[in-house]
Amino acid sequence: MECRICGSETESFLSLGETPLANSYVAVADLGRTEPEFPLELSFCQTCSVVQLTHTAPPEMMFKHYLYVTSTSNTFRQHFTKYAEDVAKEFNLNENSLAVDIGSNDGLLLKGFQKFGVKTIGVEPASNVAKIAEEDGVETINAFFNWNVAAQIIDSKGQADVVTANNVFAHTDTIKDIVKNVRKLLKDDGIFIIEVAYLVDMLEQMTFDAVYHEHLFYYSLTALKYFFEDNGMSIFKVQHVSSHGGSLRVFVEKQESGRQVDSSVAEMLGKEKGLVDSIRTYKKFAAEVYDNKEKLVKVLKELKGHGKSIAGYGAPAKATTLLSFCGIGKEVIDFIVDDSPLKQGLFMPGSHIPVVGPEMLEKKRPDYILILAWNFADEIMKRCSEVVSGKTKFIVPVPEPRIM
Repeated sequence: MECRICGSETESFLSLGETPLANSYVAVADLGRTEPEFPLELSFCQTCSVVQLTHTAPPEMMFKHYLYVTSTSNTFRQHFTKYAEDVAKEFNLNENSLAVDIGSNDGLLLKGFQKFGVKTIGVEPASNVAKIAEEDGVETINAFFNWNVAAQIIDSKGQADVVTANNVFAHTDTIKDIVKNVRKLLKDDGIFIIEVAYLVDMLEQMTFDAVYHEHLFYYSLTALKYFFEDNGMSIFKVQHVSSHGGSLRVFVEKQESGRQVDSSVAEMLGKEKGLVDSIRTYKKFAAEVYDNKEKLVKVLKELKGHGKSIAGYGAPAKATTLLSFCGIGKEVIDFIVDDSPLKQGLFMPGSHIPVVGPEMLEKKRPDYILILAWNFADEIMKRCSEVVSGKTKFIVPVPEPRIM
C-alpha cells in the first residue's frame, strides 16, 4: 500500500485477521445482527519509518458515539491532573492563556488547566462524551477538528497558547490537515503537545493488542520528526510517560519559533536508530506475536480443561483485538468486569462476552481473572483483592502470559 505520510510503497508484516471495530460494544437487541469486520494488518514504510494500518475503517462508525471515558480510571485522573500542572508551570500559563484540547473526551485534562485559571475549550466528536464534559463545566465543541472549528475558536477566544491532542493523533488519516489547522490556531510562540502510544514500548513489551482500527499509526520519535518537519513544525522536547503501556509526550512548535531543542530529542532518536527503521525489527515482532497467541490459548484451554472458572477484567478497545485474534469467546471467559457504567450491560464486539459491573466478582468469585486492561494491572489486582477470596489468581497476557 501507499504510505499515508510520504506516499512511498510500504511492506506488510503482521496480520491479525478481520476483526470488529474495537469499541463497537453490542446491545442485547443487536446480538443477532451481523457485525461489520475490517482487515487488521500492519505495514512499515522504509522512507519515513511510519508503521500504519493497511486499511482505514470509517471514522464516523468509530467516534460519533464513544464508550471510553477518561475519568473512569484513577490512574488517568492522576496522569492528566499532573500533565496539566506540569505544562501550566513550565510554560507559565495563566488567566490570559488559552488551552485547546483536540479529542478532549470528558474534559479531564482541561479541568486540570482550569485550576490555574487558564481559559479552555475542548473539541470532541462523540456527542455523548462531549455532553458529559459540558455538564462538568468544560466548554466543548462537538465536532471533528477541522479548519471551521479552528476558525470558530479563533473568532470567539483568539489564538491558543497551547493545543493538545492526547491518544488521538494516531487515530486519523487527516493528520496533515490537523497540523495545518493547528499552526493557524496557535500563537506564534504557541506549543502543540501530543501524547501517542510509543512504538518501541509496543515492540519490547509485545503489546500487540494495542493494534486496532482506531489506531491508524504507530509512532516512533523518528517517524514523528519526519512528519512534523515535512509539515512546517519542529519537535523541541520529548518525554517518555507510562500511560497506555508506554507513551511519548511530544512538544512541537512552529519551525519559525526557534526554541532551543532539548537534549531529550537527540537522546531518543539515537536509541531508536537501527531499530525502528528496519523491516527486520517488525518481522521479528510478528513472529513473537503469533507465539504469544499460542501460549495464551494453551494456558486458558488447560485451565478450562481442569474445570476452572475464568473472568476478564477491563473491556478496553485492546481487549477486542486480543479476544478476536486469539479466538477467545464465551466458552472460555464467563464475563468481563468493567468499571464504566457506559459499558456494563453490553457485550464485547465479536466474542459477545457479557460486560458487567464489579459486583459480579464477589457474586461469582472466579478461579482466575484475565486482566485485559493490563496497563492498569496493579490497580485492578489491588481492587479485586478486596472483593475476591485469596484463591483467585490473575493472568496478565503481555508481554507473555503469566499467572500471578
